[in-house]
Amino acid sequence: MKPVLTPDQAVDLDRETQARGVSAESLMERAGRAVARAAIDLTGGTYGRRAVVVCGKGNNGGDGFVAARHLARAGVRTTVVAVERLGDLREPAATNAARLDEVPVRVLPFSGVTLERELARADVAIDAIFGTGFRGIPEDEWAEAIVALNDSRSPIVAVDIPSGVNGSTGAVQGEAVMADLTVTFGAAKVGAVLLPGAELAGAVRVVDIGFPDDLLRPNAFLVEPADVLAVLPERSLETHKRATGVLLVVAGSRGMTGAVRLIAEAAGRIGAGLIQIAVPEGILPMVQSALVETTFVPLPETEEGTVAASALGTILARLGSVDALAIGPGLSTNEATADLVRQLVRACPVPFVLDADGLNAFTGRAGDLAYRKADAVLTPHDGEFARLSGVSARELQDDRLAHARALASTTGATTLLKGSRTLVVTSDGQARINPTGGPVLATAGSGDVLTGVIGGLLARGLAPVDASSAGAYVHGLAGILAGRALGEGTLASDVVAQLPAAVNRLLEGG
Repeated sequence: MKPVLTPDQAVDLDRETQARGVSAESLMERAGRAVARAAIDLTGGTYGRRAVVVCGKGNNGGDGFVAARHLARAGVRTTVVAVERLGDLREPAATNAARLDEVPVRVLPFSGVTLERELARADVAIDAIFGTGFRGIPEDEWAEAIVALNDSRSPIVAVDIPSGVNGSTGAVQGEAVMADLTVTFGAAKVGAVLLPGAELAGAVRVVDIGFPDDLLRPNAFLVEPADVLAVLPERSLETHKRATGVLLVVAGSRGMTGAVRLIAEAAGRIGAGLIQIAVPEGILPMVQSALVETTFVPLPETEEGTVAASALGTILARLGSVDALAIGPGLSTNEATADLVRQLVRACPVPFVLDADGLNAFTGRAGDLAYRKADAVLTPHDGEFARLSGVSARELQDDRLAHARALASTTGATTLLKGSRTLVVTSDGQARINPTGGPVLATAGSGDVLTGVIGGLLARGLAPVDASSAGAYVHGLAGILAGRALGEGTLASDVVAQLPAAVNRLLEGG
């Protein structure tokens, strides 16, 4: 997994590295040189090329001054537009601004007209305005500089993170640079990995500027294909259906029968050997007609056609012979059914994934899940998260990662917060960020498919955090494959059909 740092962690890394004898000047020199190299790569060479470096204050601006010096030495006609007065710069940025006298670089004070004129004839622009510590809304000349960069036709290289993006959350509250390439140091920053910041960062290039490996102490990671392959189970030559995972699904009601099929098929497509379906007896014939590879458990139902509280004994009896449970989608918010869910969660002897109406049963009472500890996976979307945690949708969007960590800490359960990008967080705050998926997954039943995938992986023996992160990755990759084939007409059932292809793509290294 690729490490991802918060701005505070990046500051600590920088400080501790200097304490070991690597100077701030040396770190800035290496960073700026890497930015210059990236700009040359982006333009395809140096001959006849022009570059504009827009520098702010602090280390970010200092990196920009160093990049300008190296570009000029490489033969690129380089102009620096300084948004901050050079006399107000602090070290080591001030020294690197002064060193521009060593090379043929024009240094111009910022004005909107000046920057627009220079950008109009540039082959590449470097955004060195704000660093990862930026918060809030750019104003005055700072906002004007960002707008000018975005309005230009020049490809943009951002230093560490696009200016205007919150480095801790990826949030964008005002103007922000739309980069083609972001060059970052030591590790990617959270703000360039989470949306909307990730969309503005373009390609992210992580470069080594001399940070000792043992000082890199992230608690967030970007999931890669190799991480998924490392945990996906393989079937032995001598095996049978029960040895490859038995999943019990408790889902569905009279008004919502489709979720059951999607969960069951997704669990089977991810390799679970046997799926048992427990549904209200009134919908059993309909569900049986849609599923031919599963076994069935009819459950007593309420007058509304939902699972009755009296079904608890039947379900618990089944749980003695299965490996995992998937519960929630389509159950409805009937209070008797919600009470059943709460009792079932408390008594369940196997790992489980709780989704949709299963989560709604714990509205305002997330602490009631705490006794489950590490064998549970919660998979809320934003609305379910808000109901469960009491955090408003707006508060959640302000810092999705922090709120996901808080819920995981409260419940003791692995928490998967759906969305772009999906987050998987454990109770100790370790986070995995899923890069796959996209808007094609914004369709009814997509979450049910993910529930089935995670349930199937739990049944196959994966730890909750691995089942969640691998499941989210494969689910997102299946969505990408389905979307390529079908476009915006992609349905959740199409995503299910692509699950084996997604796994094969990983196995083949694609």
